Amino acid sequence: MTSTQHTTTRGTVLVVNSGSSSIKYQLVDPVGGEAIASGLVERIGEDVGTIKHTYAGSTTQRDEPIADHGAGLRLVLGLFDEIGPELASAHIVAVGHRVVHGGSDFAGPALVDDDVVRRIDALSPLAPLHNPPNLTGIQVARELLPDVPHVVVFDTAFFHTLPDAAATYAIDQGVATAYGVRRYGFHGTSHQFVSGEVARFLGRRVEDLNQIVLHLGNGASASAVRGGVAVETSMGLTPLEGLVMGTRSGDLDPAVLIHLQRNAGMSVDEIDDLLNRRSGLKGLAGENDFREIHRLVEEGDASARRALDVYIHRLRKYVGAYLAVLGRVDVITFTAGVGENDDIVRALALAGLEPLGIAVDAERNAGRKKQPVVISPDWTPTKVLVLPTNEELAIARQAVATIEAAGLEGTSEETDPAPAAAGHA
Repeated sequence: MTSTQHTTTRGTVLVVNSGSSSIKYQLVDPVGGEAIASGLVERIGEDVGTIKHTYAGSTTQRDEPIADHGAGLRLVLGLFDEIGPELASAHIVAVGHRVVHGGSDFAGPALVDDDVVRRIDALSPLAPLHNPPNLTGIQVARELLPDVPHVVVFDTAFFHTLPDAAATYAIDQGVATAYGVRRYGFHGTSHQFVSGEVARFLGRRVEDLNQIVLHLGNGASASAVRGGVAVETSMGLTPLEGLVMGTRSGDLDPAVLIHLQRNAGMSVDEIDDLLNRRSGLKGLAGENDFREIHRLVEEGDASARRALDVYIHRLRKYVGAYLAVLGRVDVITFTAGVGENDDIVRALALAGLEPLGIAVDAERNAGRKKQPVVISPDWTPTKVLVLPTNEELAIARQAVATIEAAGLEGTSEETDPAPAAAGHA
């Protein structure tokens, strides 16, 4: 059944991802894995905002002032009624919300109530750019959709299982405890979804697999997953640690911050802006789009070549580290925008690892991948896959499981179908 014909009696989930000046949303069928409708509200609070709503293969765009998140979400609900599908007949069983930081409080999804809202707000110092707008979206959605349960799904929850040796920073533990300083990890919804879908795709039990998942987008992270349980990840207290990213530095000697403050006179906010927005590929090459990086490399641009080399070197270092952590790796999976679409990065990341039983087949690897596919040759003991992530579907499924566990209305069918269509983190 196509989206133009879609009707459902088994229940849908409205997934909301609220940013500082934006709202992303999807109406998801958690059983079939279909995004029935989706959209984006941008430039909230500016002179002119934009809302794009996609349904039945057509996208409608409106440009008008959007005062705040409340106004933005009201516009979204209005477009559902005007363009479709009408929410009154979509049988929404839950609203699922993405929240970046769950701290040590949340090891899984949670039904939203006033206490959960308070606890998310209390975690805002750990994610000052993310949790407050996430919370605003939750509060507005609860006001506009009061008769349906709301569920929060945390980026950090999948990494709640990190062993102390992986989660602990070697600083004074009194300071660490007082200020919540530890490694939390991020992109957990994607890493959990992908590791589960890999097992399903291969016809294996997730409990039997040791996996490395490489979530490579503008933000990038790696994870080591043993038997479906995360045991290591590259991001830490914040999403800044780890791999080189589009505009973020990744791993950095912490004394660099002290050096810049003392010798360059840079403030905390200036250093924050430097490391999060003017570093990574952008800082090295002036571009954070790999299509441009590859074009510049082909033209002989030395800065672009160095940016690519630094990116790949860091990525290979993490793959090697996780090989050591896991001892045996059954599957390495590329996902997210770069991981799914950039065959050059995939090939370079694992080049020369044949003695370790890891290789990429050039023909299988070629091109963008919109469906799960094995890109390693048949002889390797470690399979290499590309598998599209779908965080919205993962949030929808977790929302349904949460309301069913709470005895609230859920879907009438199993929410554990075959692998779903691609989505991008």
